[in-house]
Amino acid sequence: MTHFLIANMAPIMFGCLVMLLLMGYPVAFSLAANGIIFAILGIELGLFDTSLLQALPQRIFGTMQNDTLLAIPFFTFMGLILERSGMAEDLLDTIGQLFGPLRGGIAYAVIFVGALLAATTGVVAASVISMGLISLPIMLRYGYDRRIASGVIAASGTLAQIIPPSLVLIVMADQLGRSVGDMYAGAMLPGLILTAMYAGYIFIMSMLKPQYLPALPPEARSLRGLNLLLRVVTTLIPPLVLIFLVLGTIFLGIATPTEGGAMGAVGAILLAMAKRQLSWTLMRQAMEATAKLSAFVIFILIGSSVFTLTFWGVDGDKWVEHLLTSMPGGEIGFLIAVNILVFLLAFFLDFFELAFIVVPLLKPAADALGIDLIWFGVMLGVNMQTSFMHPPFGFALFFLRSVAPAKEYIDKVTGKLTQPVTTQQIYWGAVPFVCIQLIMVALVVAFPMLVLWGLDHGTGIDPSTIQIDIPESDFNMAPPDFK
Repeated sequence: MTHFLIANMAPIMFGCLVMLLLMGYPVAFSLAANGIIFAILGIELGLFDTSLLQALPQRIFGTMQNDTLLAIPFFTFMGLILERSGMAEDLLDTIGQLFGPLRGGIAYAVIFVGALLAATTGVVAASVISMGLISLPIMLRYGYDRRIASGVIAASGTLAQIIPPSLVLIVMADQLGRSVGDMYAGAMLPGLILTAMYAGYIFIMSMLKPQYLPALPPEARSLRGLNLLLRVVTTLIPPLVLIFLVLGTIFLGIATPTEGGAMGAVGAILLAMAKRQLSWTLMRQAMEATAKLSAFVIFILIGSSVFTLTFWGVDGDKWVEHLLTSMPGGEIGFLIAVNILVFLLAFFLDFFELAFIVVPLLKPAADALGIDLIWFGVMLGVNMQTSFMHPPFGFALFFLRSVAPAKEYIDKVTGKLTQPVTTQQIYWGAVPFVCIQLIMVALVVAFPMLVLWGLDHGTGIDPSTIQIDIPESDFNMAPPDFK
């Protein structure tokens, strides 16, 4: 038994962690407890050096000093202020009127606004809840199919995970040891393509099933002519300015992601003030929610530090690297296996847990195979989007369920009795969009330049081929005469 434990300590440790997570124990405590227990067991078996534990306080303190992770509370605070100040409501109302005459117009508006909210808030919960509260009743009022309405709202909300300033991309960059700015630049085009694919699905369904996606009736279109144009301009300019303030300064190299997040938070407060929506209650709610999310992230990071220290101490990184690099098919086999693993784990874990637990284990194998880590991180980010859409545990589905009508109700505009949205309809509505997300993963794998096209890859010169010739000098030359 002792020999078996010594030979298989790393896979046993990883298996125990999976069991603890499936049993429902909190992720942070499961990671930390697993790391400490196996560290003690490794010391007893002579596999683990006790001096490694002395590095643990410094690793935890290093987490607190990580400037990159400081961007998370800034972007979270910015998103919450914008969501509670009514910006999402104004956008959905105005863009909904703009696209209203088209079949599926409200669905197009939800996708467009979802992309805009993703580029300003970066928070899935804020996007899904806002659009669920505002757009879903309108869709139900005018006869939209409940599955398509639910699916497009949940999927558009998850765009906040791949379109910068995404929180998952910040964590991904930190775990892979790469620049957040490069990760943002690499994710921008895939995020926009994914948005277009959502719109393409709505277009196809509006052609095949026009009764599922009707246009707004003329009496529901309140904005026309110049009055519509003015409303669109005044509604779109503030979020576009904020997007430039945050992402533009990061991409231009003027600000770091943390500084960009700080400017975004200030910009969100100014926009709320301009709309006369800023209050102490709003600030307190946003700060409390930001503090809770930040504490959640820090606790998972601390638990992850304990787990990875022990896992590496028992050569777990070498076990994972050997396991993944020996996959049949080389790099393609590795990518297929990794994507299947992340897709399956996303049924049970959210993106933070996947980023802190799985990504550090995959990085050495990806490095060994010569895979660009920016491209690898964006690919995983697109895959992790599915964690929000998986029935039955997808968080975006939970957020939508919390605001979707669960019982019959009287519509306040038409006065008609409206049937509820069932949980089954929400789940089935998510399935096509999960398939679209998986197609996007395949596109990123097949066409790496979707991610790498805008990144600076240096001069392309191999430093090992550089030869420096120093001209010979005559050391016997007489010194100059300064007389």
